[in-house]
Amino acid sequence: MHNGLNMIVCVKQVPDPEGPPTSYRVDEEARTVTFQGIPPVVSPFDENALELALGLAGVHGGTVTLMSLGSRFSPAVMLKALATGADDLVLVEMNGDTAPDSFATARLLAAAISRRGGFDLVLAGIQASDTNAGQVGPGIAELLGIPVIPRACHADVTDGRLVVKHAVPGGHETVGVPLRELPVVLTVGFEAGELRYPHLAAIKAAKEKPQARWDASDVAGMSPPGNLLEIVGLRAPKRERRCLLIEGDTPEEQGESLAVRLREDGVL
Repeated sequence: MHNGLNMIVCVKQVPDPEGPPTSYRVDEEARTVTFQGIPPVVSPFDENALELALGLAGVHGGTVTLMSLGSRFSPAVMLKALATGADDLVLVEMNGDTAPDSFATARLLAAAISRRGGFDLVLAGIQASDTNAGQVGPGIAELLGIPVIPRACHADVTDGRLVVKHAVPGGHETVGVPLRELPVVLTVGFEAGELRYPHLAAIKAAKEKPQARWDASDVAGMSPPGNLLEIVGLRAPKRERRCLLIEGDTPEEQGESLAVRLREDGVL
């Protein structure tokens, strides 16, 4: 018998990826992307990771801790995530406007996870919707010195083992980890399922759940690690459009002319 799994789910606050593209602008001088009028949300793959953790806790017991690194957290966004069924929330706050790269993020989250302690599983989305780097989850595992199972779709506990189904090229693979050999890191994709929607009573109750705020400098034991990735140039692709009239006296002739032109352009 086991007493459930103590899980830490890393969640990132990002601009809503469903926001209109016209709201984004490339600032070539600052080498960054700015946006206006797009509300913050939890990165969708992190929501999948949270759903996987909640499913495990619902069947086998245990605890689910949300952990997020960043600045200017939206209370509504974090409260909604907490209301889905997580037990507590840890915000690791950074000062300034410079966003940490994957290396700095992994180092700070690994330090915060170690400080928290007592965990069996660390879960994170396979990638964040704003950077699509996909490096933080494996980076945390490397820094903590524990295994990582990527692209997890489903997890269960049976016969003293954590059994994880995960996506591999061309299909799926199922692996088992004895509970005595935990912790491990799971990176989670959309196949784990859409995050449940909290009802109003749960959102109200979430306000009373434990919420901790840690300064990133305190977590790191020093100044937060700098970025290893340097963006040396960033620009929006130039779009050139021109209208070409296909000549021909009949639809058949126009079709032949179009086919010739497409072959010349290498489309066909």
